[in-house]
Parts: sequence; structure tokens; C-alpha cells
Amino acid sequence: ALSAAGAPVRCCFGTTPQPAFNKNFDLLAANLKENADRGFDSFLLTDSLLQAERIAGILTSISGEVKGVEQVPVALHEGFVDGATKMCCYTDHQLFARHHRYKLHGAPDKSAQLTARELSSLQIGDYVVHIDHGVGMFGGLVKQHLNGKLQEFVKLVYRDGDVLFVSVHGLHRISRYKGKDSAPPKIYKLGTDAWQKLKNATKGKVKDIAKDLIALYAQRKSTKGFAFSADSYLQQELEASFIYEDTPDQLKVTQAVKADMEDATPMDRLVCGDVGFGKTEVAMRAAFKAVADSKQVAVLVPTTILALQHYKTFSRRLHNFPCRIDYLSRFRSPAETKRALAELAEGKIDVIIGTHKLLGSAVKFKNLGLLIIDEEQKFGVTAKEKLRQLRVSIDTLTLTATPIPRTLQFSLMGARDLSIIQTPPPNRQPVATEQHPFGEDIVRSAIAYEVERGGQVFFVHNRVQDIPAIEELVRRVCPHVKVAVAHGQMEGNEMEKRVVDFIMGEYDVLVATSIIENGIDIPNANTIIINHAHHFGLSDLHQLRGRVGRSNRKAFCYLLTPPVALLTDEARRRLRAIEEFSDLGSGFNIAMQDLDIRGAGNLLGGEQSGFIAEIGFETYQKILNEALAELREEEWLAAAAPQPEDSRRPSLPANAASAAGDAQQQQQQQQQQQPPIGAWSALQDCAIETDMELLIPDTYVSSMPEKILLYRELDNLQTEAEIAAFHARMVDRFGAMPPQAEELLNVVRLRQAAVTLGFEKIILKNNLLIAHFVSNRLSPYYKSATFEAVMQRIASQPLQLKVKEQNGKLSLVAQRVSSIAQAMYVLKTIAA
Repeated sequence: ALSAAGAPVRCCFGTTPQPAFNKNFDLLAANLKENADRGFDSFLLTDSLLQAERIAGILTSISGEVKGVEQVPVALHEGFVDGATKMCCYTDHQLFARHHRYKLHGAPDKSAQLTARELSSLQIGDYVVHIDHGVGMFGGLVKQHLNGKLQEFVKLVYRDGDVLFVSVHGLHRISRYKGKDSAPPKIYKLGTDAWQKLKNATKGKVKDIAKDLIALYAQRKSTKGFAFSADSYLQQELEASFIYEDTPDQLKVTQAVKADMEDATPMDRLVCGDVGFGKTEVAMRAAFKAVADSKQVAVLVPTTILALQHYKTFSRRLHNFPCRIDYLSRFRSPAETKRALAELAEGKIDVIIGTHKLLGSAVKFKNLGLLIIDEEQKFGVTAKEKLRQLRVSIDTLTLTATPIPRTLQFSLMGARDLSIIQTPPPNRQPVATEQHPFGEDIVRSAIAYEVERGGQVFFVHNRVQDIPAIEELVRRVCPHVKVAVAHGQMEGNEMEKRVVDFIMGEYDVLVATSIIENGIDIPNANTIIINHAHHFGLSDLHQLRGRVGRSNRKAFCYLLTPPVALLTDEARRRLRAIEEFSDLGSGFNIAMQDLDIRGAGNLLGGEQSGFIAEIGFETYQKILNEALAELREEEWLAAAAPQPEDSRRPSLPANAASAAGDAQQQQQQQQQQQPPIGAWSALQDCAIETDMELLIPDTYVSSMPEKILLYRELDNLQTEAEIAAFHARMVDRFGAMPPQAEELLNVVRLRQAAVTLGFEKIILKNNLLIAHFVSNRLSPYYKSATFEAVMQRIASQPLQLKVKEQNGKLSLVAQRVSSIAQAMYVLKTIAA
């Protein structure tokens, strides 16, 4: 500072830096108490409310209530002590020696971004599948007048020129055709039962699979496991000391895993997340939670390198906590292995990390409580059978970047709990992925560029006998780089030394087999060249690509193949998929694409299903969900029939038309206690037919592909929060929504309300509302509390509402309904 005369002036602020506590919370608690005794106010500045709760829990467990301390959910770069104001401000990232969290302002929400590929996802002539009518061709958006009002439809063209017009609020019943290969599908003819027969056959086979699956799931649910205790202060201290801020997905998965562990039912959770997205941190927190309850933990990994990497990671993360860690692999000497096995049997080792050696008969646990499996797809059939036997009674946590189709399908069907980590760490960039024919020029330029910027290169060649030739090629085209070789047939110590030397920067290029696929974490290696990429599976390519791009530097992945014309259709699709899905967090999408390409197969056996090639993957998923819903109906029916006379299948009342009158009498007797609406409903969807003007006008959105995307997004909204968010995005992008588009939002609300009440179809035309109840006469819906309550409330409004029966089917009729809002009001009076 300068005085008025221009001379320097010294200003004393009386502040000192925050004391260093080195994660010693006893020292922190004592310091806070000392501050209070001196009349100082202490403020703990945290990044989040959750972190504040963790710190409060730790301090309370150590010294009880600490007075004069206030939690402030605002972060500073560094803490300080101000003697003049008697104020102490301590920051959580300094208390735990964790990285300071940086926030990016103004970054767009990735879910709201529209890519060119999404905008052009449906083109005229593309094959699509309607769940009720089969495979046809997309004919674009068309406008037609219905009862004098303009409507917009999706045109589908079927065999012999048959045309089907699908309302824009029925787009969720249409999906793009994705078969097992690129051959054109069979186009169906409208008005025939061929598609329905195929659907029923598919559903029957799916049910057979699902019944076994449900039985397996029920066996696990009925097995008594160990219920772990709630988090201790040590658990809170471990989580708070994570040097990075938890991503939202990571936090959600951690909470789900701990909730599973605290339940008495054995956990079986699959965590899917890209490499470097924090799956290992979730596993370490689960492992420590088990150790805190005096249980042992087994961490099963597919490779010796990954076992060593995990051992070092676990040891470094848990070194300040009462937890002993060891590992088993072929790198260990016989004496070390014998000692580790003896101490494991005695309970002296808390966490054991190892390859398939852990499944051997020589491995004995004193009190195993948690099994963590990293990349289960890398294990053989025998190992998986042993894993299945272990899983019945102990908690199991499976980690993967790209689950194999069968594992993924198991989770999609609900037989395993599924959690997805899709949020990338801060400053992470996607890996640029390119396919090239094999050639010296591309190898030379890729290696030269990376080495010139101070980085390192992986060169993956998966045939050990040819590796010396590849090494010679690299040395010849790039004579100034240092090259090392590593593969699984080398001696363990030699291979470990080569990899460690590469990590330390002794070599520029590591020529290796796919043994580097798991466990190698080298932030300085940001280019990978994969030779014969067409021989790798999708998940393998994604895992290999995950070896690079683990820092904030741009990374590159080069897929070298023979000329494209020589590749099979499936190889081309795999390579195209790995190029397309290069965004951060795309591992789950790649797994779904793999499921699409390879087929789901019989989930409990070896045979592949032929359904997907005929009906498309998305439609297969819909039919699968319908089959599961029907199986649940049958289960519900069996459970709801305790007495022999009630065990027959439910049927409609003998005189269904008078059901409303009967219900009115029942209502007078049961006004005190009405059954709840929506307590049971097996419906998945409700079809809406209307002659009202419901569309997005061309004056509001002019692009047809963009309209289709918006219609599809609108039609798949599930909650009121999602509807509100969609409305806000539309207003932000295009301005105030016109009335016709606003009514489309009400159609979504109307459909959701109808499904809850048990209506499978609503017709709203000529100021008349007709709501059709579940058409299946055998549905347990007609024995449910929902149906009983709906009939009671209809009976209480005989002037406005009537129930009719035609051809054995029930429907509700309401007069003078001229808008979607009025239709919503009618359903609300029934549900009120």
C-alpha cells in the first residue's frame, strides 16, 4: 500500500495460516476446545453438507459436543486464523489433505446437448418396430385433419404399401430396428396375426428363462445373510479423507452399496463405470465397512498386474486405519503364499487381494463377509460356478467398465442390482478414437507425436510369437525411442520390472499383449495403438482404450485393422461402435451395443436367442418387460388366494354393467376406510386416442429430425419433475410454448394417471371420454384394492360417470369432456 505522499505503508492484518493437523482429529478437537476457551469462534468450511455431517460425526464420536464451532457449506482455497476478530476458519480439504474442488461455471448439461447423430437418428426409409404391428419403414412426419383439427402423425409403411399413422404421443411404442446383423428384416403386413404370433412365441420363451431367473433371485432373497452395522466414525473419516470430491454418481453408488450391506439379505450389486471413474474407491469403502464389523474381504481380480495394483492402492488408501491387507498371485514366492494363507485362516488378514488362486481349495477364511469381483467377464466357467456358490450367503460387489451381455441382461431383468457411474472426474477429456489400415506411416506419426510432447505409448499386439517383429518395426520406424516388451509368458519378476520401469518413464513405448488391459494406471501414457483391433470384443477395446486419457491431457486410440472390405459385418459394427462411443462415461452404452450385436442368449445356459434378429433389441426389451409383468401378476394371484375357494383365477363380475351400482352400496358401508388408489397395477402403458390439436407447430420448431427427437423425449417422461424440466428446456431454447404443445405435456400426465388407475386405453373424441379398463379378464387387477376403490368412486358420481360392459370388457364413459385438462380432472375425481 502507498500513503498519500507516495511512501510505502506496512499493513498488519494479524492473520496466520490454518494449523496443520495431519488428519489427527484428536488434535483438531483439542484445538477447537482451546479456541472456545480463548473466546475464538471456529468455522469449519466444507464443500458440501455431506462433508460437514461427516466432520461433525467424527468430532462428536471423539470428544462429544464441541462448543463454539459452526459448519459453513462454503469453500475457501486456504483456511486462516484472525486474531483481531477472534475468528478461526478451517477448510475441510486442508484437514484431510485432499484436493481443492474447482467448479466450472456455465458448463452446459450434457444431457441437454443435441448431437448431429441424434438429430438425424431416424431417416425416411429406416426400419422401425411398432410393438403392436411389427417391423415397418419410417415414412416421416405428416399432418392430417381429424374432425376439423390439425394433427401430426408418424407415418409407417408396411408390406404391400400398407400405411399406419401413429400419433406423436404414441412414439414410445416405436423403436428403431436393431437386429443381430445388418441383413434387412422381414416387413410385416398389417391386419395379419403373424407379428402377434412371433411376439407370443418370444414372450413364452422369455418367460421360461425368467421363471428360472426369478427362482434364483428368490433363493438369494430368502437366504439369511449378515447385516452390517451403520457407519462408524472411522468409516466417516475414511470417506471424508478421499482426496477428490465425490462425483454425484459415485456418492449415490456408495450409499446404495452401504444400504445393501446393512440389510440382512446378501448383496449382489453390479457397479458399471468407466475406467478411472471411481469404482475402486467405492470398493475400498465397502471393504472397510466389512472390516469394521470384524469380517474378512476377498478381492478377486483377473490378472497378476491388477492384483499388485489393487494391493498398492488399498494399502495406500487404508494405511492410517486398523486394516491389514495382503495379496496372492504368481508373483509371490511359495513361502510368502504359505504365510499369507495361514494368516488368512487365522483371521489376521482383513483384506486379501488375488487372482483365481483365491478360489482354490487351499484358501480358507475365518470369517468372510464380502466378496469384491473386478471384471467378472475375465473369469472362466469353472471360476464363475464357484463364485455362484459363494454368492448365495455372502455380500457380493461386482465392478466392471463394460459388463458382458449376459451379466448386463441379468441386471436389466432385475435379478441383480445395477448401479452406473457415468459422471467423469473433473478436467477429464474423451479419448479420440480412429480406425486405420495397418501401415508404418500411421505407427510412425502416432508414436512421434506422443513422444515429442513428452508422453508415452502403448502398442498392443496380442500374439506373443509375433511380438519381436512388432518391437523391431517400432525400433525401425522410430529409431530414437526407447522400447520395452511385456507379455504373460515372461517371468513374473521380469515382467513386473519392465512395467515398473515404463511407469517410471524409463521407456517411451511399451509393446505388450492385452495383459495391460487391467491394472495399469500411467497418467503420462496418452496414446495407445491396438493392432488387429477386429479380433477384440467391444468391452476389450473399451478397457484397452481406458489405459490412456487418465489425466487432463488429450489422448488418442488408434485401431489398426486390415482393409474394411475384408472385415466381417460384426467386426465392422464393433469398430464403428467403439469409434462412436468415445465420450466420457460411454462404457454402459458400449455394453448395451455389445448386447445388441451379440444377442442376450439364454441367461442361464449357453444357447443364443434368435429373437433379437427378428424383432429388434429394443422391442425384445419391451416384450421382456411385459413377460416379467405377467409373471408378477401370476405370483400376485397365487399370493392373494389363501383360501381354496378364492384360488380360482379372477374374472369380471357376472353383471359387469351393474358393478357400479353394487359398488355404490359397498361405498356407503365403507366410507370410513377406503382402499388406496394405485396400491397395485400391472399396466405398463395406456394408449391415448384423441381428435384434439396436439402437436409442435412448424412455426415453433421447423426441423423434422429435431421434432422427432423432442416428441420421443416428451413421450418417455416419467415424473412431474421430468415434465417440468422438459418444459423449462423448451422455453429456454424456443421461447414460450404454444397451447398445442402445452397440451402434449398434459397428455403425458393423463397417461400416467390412467396407468395408475388401471386404464389401458383412453379415447377422447367428440367431447366424450371413454376409458377402457384392463382387457385381460384373468388379470388380478379385478381382485385388487385399486379396482375396488375406482369402482366405489365412480359409483359416487352416477350423473357424470357411467360404467359400461361390451363383449366382456369394462369401460368408463364421461360426457362433456372437451380438453385434456378436463380429462385429467375426471381421473383426479376418481383417484381423490
